[in-house]
Amino acid sequence: MIRYLAKRLAASLLTLFGVSIITFTINFVVPSDPVAMIAGRNATKEMRDNIRQRLQLDQPLIVQYGAYVGRLVQGDMDRSYRRRTQVAEQIWARLPATLILMAAAISFELLIGLPAGLYAARRRGSTADKAAMTLSFIGVSAPQFVTGLILFYIFAYWLSWLPSGGYGFANVILPAVTLGIAGGGWYSRMMRSSMVDVLRQDYIRTARAKGLDERSVLFVHAFRNAVLPIVAMIGLDVGIFMSGVVVVESVYGWPGIGQLMWQAIQDRDIPIIMGVTLTAAIFIVLGNLLADVIAPLIDPRIRLR
Repeated sequence: MIRYLAKRLAASLLTLFGVSIITFTINFVVPSDPVAMIAGRNATKEMRDNIRQRLQLDQPLIVQYGAYVGRLVQGDMDRSYRRRTQVAEQIWARLPATLILMAAAISFELLIGLPAGLYAARRRGSTADKAAMTLSFIGVSAPQFVTGLILFYIFAYWLSWLPSGGYGFANVILPAVTLGIAGGGWYSRMMRSSMVDVLRQDYIRTARAKGLDERSVLFVHAFRNAVLPIVAMIGLDVGIFMSGVVVVESVYGWPGIGQLMWQAIQDRDIPIIMGVTLTAAIFIVLGNLLADVIAPLIDPRIRLR
């Protein structure tokens, strides 16, 4: 286990290093000048040159990246161009909101995806199976911003059942459902496929031949093995959510790092873009690692190497 974790940690650090290089390069290749945003419209050329020199933006890209990494390893994510505050402080202030939204969305998609997949697998080929898979396909295919706007119009504007924005228990429902609909569709399709394969195995036929009731066969013998791909998928979900929250948090005004990222993109606030991207990458890596560690706990036959 320790050897496996050490190897994964080394691979994770390389991944984060690659993400930082790509993101840093893209930010400075895009044809825009952050100095113009910092200095304002009335700034003179001398003022802009001073700002560019102070921020080391007049240096070659490799020098700028080296300086950034040097600060990063010391725990300094730099200062925001627009807000003039530490990026790490802004991310830590907004991260709990994003984690709450992520937990609520994953709970929702598991709540609708797993039962739908089990139901469809038990009735494979029936009208109910086809209806469940059609609905899951629609959920997966619909863009999140379209789903968000539709749910916003129906439940917040038209029916006024839920708040249109803000932070709180009631406020998290609509963004969590928006994020969870697509994931629920994926989980239902994955669960159905996995369960159908497991139900064909010899040990399932043996369990039925011993006279076990169908509930025990499904939930004690079949489900335990069929759920393994779902565990791995939850780890991948972290990455999907980190990309989806940018749009969803902006639609609903949820004060997480996704909304912070959207504002930073509009302002060309490169330190915040870098900080949020690296934070998201860290959670993606941790999510996948957690899925790999949990899998052997569900099925002892799996060994980490």
